[in-house]
Amino acid sequence: MQDIVKIAVDAMGGDNAPTEIVKGTIQAIKKRQDIKVFLVGKEEVIKKELAQYEYPEGQLEIVNAKEVIETAEPPVMAIRRKKDSSIVKAMNLVKSGEADALVSAGSSGAILVGGQVIVGRIKGVERPPLAPLIPTKKGVSLLIDCGANVDARASHLLQFAKMGSVYMENVIGIKNPKVAIVNIGAEEEKGNALVKETFPLLKNSPEINFIGSIEARDIPSGDADVIVCEAFVGNVILKLYEGVGATLIGKIKEGMMSSLRSKIGALLVKPALKETLKSFDASQYGGAPLLGLNGLVVKTHGSSKATEVMNSIIQCVTFKEQNINEKIKQNISLNEE
Repeated sequence: MQDIVKIAVDAMGGDNAPTEIVKGTIQAIKKRQDIKVFLVGKEEVIKKELAQYEYPEGQLEIVNAKEVIETAEPPVMAIRRKKDSSIVKAMNLVKSGEADALVSAGSSGAILVGGQVIVGRIKGVERPPLAPLIPTKKGVSLLIDCGANVDARASHLLQFAKMGSVYMENVIGIKNPKVAIVNIGAEEEKGNALVKETFPLLKNSPEINFIGSIEARDIPSGDADVIVCEAFVGNVILKLYEGVGATLIGKIKEGMMSSLRSKIGALLVKPALKETLKSFDASQYGGAPLLGLNGLVVKTHGSSKATEVMNSIIQCVTFKEQNINEKIKQNISLNEE
């Protein structure tokens, strides 16, 4: 009998909650029989959404939570005061072991704080990083950190590299993944104080396959599998990546509709173009895991639609099957300061 992976889903988090969250959940449990989802949020609202669907009821359970943490709320205060919120209740399901993972499109700050305060860090992990997969010419790369630690130290970045390598090897299946640090040039002596301090730590670490620096323009080429940086730089890269991608797709569509000739050409290239652009659709890769916690916490975009929610839920299965947390524990030295 196959093991069931239990996932708590924050039904109230995100711009499109609860409609797209519930829809994505239904798609996930219809696609995978080895998933059970706890939909956490206002029970009457969730039931109203569920009434539209037929689904395997044994794979879904509603957990009532009367409060919602809004994006603009101070995260520490919100986590402390709103004990009956969907995020806090979902986090506690992971903490107690009733759920293996949490998926939320809600407040990033509350998810980061709740992950550390409620779920807790793996012993030896200094700072848990957010690590989304980003599309590249060769497939995907892991950008770590993209939003959790804007004031990281060199020792944190070393751990990010180790955790990212574990994730890419075991979840994505890339053997001996190539690790690079984001820099303003390829030379070892370049960079700010943090990069200069981190570079030799990465270079001398036997647990990772460090290939040196990577400039932002080379990231889309897929030259590195794990891209290490602190959260300020990572978030700028991620947002620029998304913005340029959306703008480029928009301009291509605009150009194709500009004349009769281009419209005819568009009809001919549409199947191939659609397949090519699909590989650059971030939603198919799911959310960003907050690595280094005692349970899996996955943050999806605030604007997530059903497809991203579904894929975020499904990616939790691989994380659990590959026992990522145990492998991170083994890889992170417990006496690191």
